[in-house]
Amino acid sequence: MKRSLRVLAVLILALAAGAGGYLYSKQPSRQGQVELAGLQGSVTVRYDERGIPHIRAENETDLYRALGYVHAQDRLFQMEAMRRLARGELAEVLGPKLLDTDKLFRSLRIRERAASYVAALDRESPAWKALQAYLDGINHYQDSHASPIEFDVLGIPKRPFTAEDTISVAGYMAYSFAAAFRTEPVLTYVRDQLGSDYLKVFDLDWQPKGVLASHKNPPAPALSARDWQGLGALAQLSRQALEEAGLPQFEGSNAWAIAGNRTKSGKPLLAGDPHIRFSVPAVWYEAQLSAPGFELYGHHQALVPFAFLGHNLDFGWSLTMFQNDDLDLIAEKVNPDNPNQVRYHDQWVDLISSEQQIAVKGQAPVTLVLRQSPHGPIVNDALGANAGQTPIAMWWAFLETPNPILEGFYQLNRADTLAKARNAASKVQAPGLNIVWANARGDIGWWAAALLPKRPLGATPGFILDGSSVQADKDGFYPFSANPQEENPARGYIVSANFQPVSPSGMEIPGYYNLSDRGQQLDRQLSDKTVKWDIDASQKLQLGTTTAYGPRLLAPLLPELRSLVSDPQELKLVEQLAQWPGDYPLQSTSATLFNQLLFELTNAVFHEKLGDSLFDTLLTTRVIDAALPRLTADANSPWWDNRLTPQRETRAHTLKLAWRASIDHLKRTLGDDPAQWRWGDAHTLTHGHPLGTQKPLERVLNVGPFAAPGAHEVPNNQTSKIGPAPWPVTYGPSTRRIIDFADAAHSLTINPVGQSGVPFDKHYQDQAEAYIEGVYQQAHFSEEEVVANTRSTLKLLPARPAH
Repeated sequence: MKRSLRVLAVLILALAAGAGGYLYSKQPSRQGQVELAGLQGSVTVRYDERGIPHIRAENETDLYRALGYVHAQDRLFQMEAMRRLARGELAEVLGPKLLDTDKLFRSLRIRERAASYVAALDRESPAWKALQAYLDGINHYQDSHASPIEFDVLGIPKRPFTAEDTISVAGYMAYSFAAAFRTEPVLTYVRDQLGSDYLKVFDLDWQPKGVLASHKNPPAPALSARDWQGLGALAQLSRQALEEAGLPQFEGSNAWAIAGNRTKSGKPLLAGDPHIRFSVPAVWYEAQLSAPGFELYGHHQALVPFAFLGHNLDFGWSLTMFQNDDLDLIAEKVNPDNPNQVRYHDQWVDLISSEQQIAVKGQAPVTLVLRQSPHGPIVNDALGANAGQTPIAMWWAFLETPNPILEGFYQLNRADTLAKARNAASKVQAPGLNIVWANARGDIGWWAAALLPKRPLGATPGFILDGSSVQADKDGFYPFSANPQEENPARGYIVSANFQPVSPSGMEIPGYYNLSDRGQQLDRQLSDKTVKWDIDASQKLQLGTTTAYGPRLLAPLLPELRSLVSDPQELKLVEQLAQWPGDYPLQSTSATLFNQLLFELTNAVFHEKLGDSLFDTLLTTRVIDAALPRLTADANSPWWDNRLTPQRETRAHTLKLAWRASIDHLKRTLGDDPAQWRWGDAHTLTHGHPLGTQKPLERVLNVGPFAAPGAHEVPNNQTSKIGPAPWPVTYGPSTRRIIDFADAAHSLTINPVGQSGVPFDKHYQDQAEAYIEGVYQQAHFSEEEVVANTRSTLKLLPARPAH
């Protein structure tokens, strides 16, 4: 027995040692010397206490080659996953369950656009040379090191990363902005199947003076039942493909720039927090880049060498999503005598067909037939037999614009004047982005960057368009000067929060904009002339959890609730709601009750009329946010009536049912005592790894859960989908940055989890608790502070010639 136990102990120790050695081989190496092919001189990489690389090189090409190398050792699996999703190649490593996702992304034609885009790039441009050096650095790391753990688990083969992969990831980013796939089927169904009275609730009117200035509340071919089922399935597939991939999806954002005459320091102040779906690793990779004539502290995205967020001592910028509608769905009219022809400009034209093979793990490749009309790719072909009988084409700016976005961001990384920043912004055409910029000289600026299409008069792209008419045509694009923009406005600040912008030309700009409440909240505080803004005040603004949305939605319901509720304890809850200021601290119980009531009302009103798939899709759109306050304010809205019952329901009737359902659900879920219905217990954030949906991997790879303050459409925009308690947070600030240009060397930043994407690395989740608690970290910029905070140094050397 003793001998057996000794043998068992030795085996366990051997296995533990083997596992330890395996895991050690996967960890990033942040110290020592490494030879890197292609370097002209040595490069020093100093890592600080958060694992941020501070890279110093003798020239730009070496700088970007080194960035590629260190980025890959922290984020190689993220790079691989993002290119596979964008290019429709996930089923090859994840199996048949990802086949529909691959079909969808193949139908978007991102692969083809990436190939044509790269073929047209100037091989002598500095941006191209920087991209190639960066990719060389990635590939050198991949070729010379053990594969990441995820590669081993999934059986992913190594293959070189290319410029086409970089552009494909840009296409994925553009598509993740596009709300049309989710929104247009819902709105078209409401218009065509329910009627115009039902549309009024969605607040589709343009505000010609803008939402901040006014502070106001904000026929297609006949489609068959099978077509509507197919559109519902297409909307769900689009949503699931993004949500279930465990990869970043771009949703919203805050940014503001304050002129020096409004700040304590007398210099401009810049703040920003792009709102992106949470994931492990997080979207941004921080790095300081230094070479003769170039210095930048930047936040980089996988496979992109140029910082999408950045600053130095002279200038900086942040981004929000423009949310202009740059993707139209178009119902084609099919020739009854030839199913391969559609009506276009009063004649029948052939659809163009091609085939692609999709590799599928564990089974034979699947052939996908892709079709294209004069308007664009037929996207519902991805659904196969479930697509319905009407081809749905897609016009998408990403496929149709020159879009020199790489050149734009290369220049923006160096834009130290208003004129340079404006010129760089004009090169960002798809996806649409708001670029909020400031410099130490005292300038602030904002440009809505996109190439906006000229649509026919009367075309309403919020609905599926009729391909047999001219409403789906495009007559070129508007000049950049027509885009919304401001430079050094007299009020002394600029705020961008995804609300509807105003063009200097006065034209309407179709888009799926967020409610104005968040922007109005920021605007009210920034417009207070008694405040001199500094870093501390900006932190409080970014972490704010209050807007007027909840109270204004509740206001019309409170008189009816007071008359409908008879239980004394429940009446106390009604009065608590009446006093609730619309904030979301962790201890709030009113926030919990409000969000449960919000779901019960939404479910009672919309679910029955839309059906499962379209209702579920509606909950993921921005139009539902506009609809709910309008609904509660209109006691005569047709939505209140349940069409499945013989009697006519009223707002009071539905409200009574929703209140009862809310109280019952919260008691079942959070306990009988309403004092225990704390927001932080019901609203939690877990950062999910792409493999973290599988047990028991979720315990190792996911990070959380954490009690999360904030909510949807407050400045600290920790969003969860409308639904019953509890509420898992899905997206929020992907970083928080604040820069005072009186002391830009001491900017603030934070990562939601950690810099590294390598499981078991010390920087995998070392910022997660600080992030959720609203703590900021100082970004080290000056040479003295980088030296003082260096924890390890990696020296990259030119490869010696082989003998």
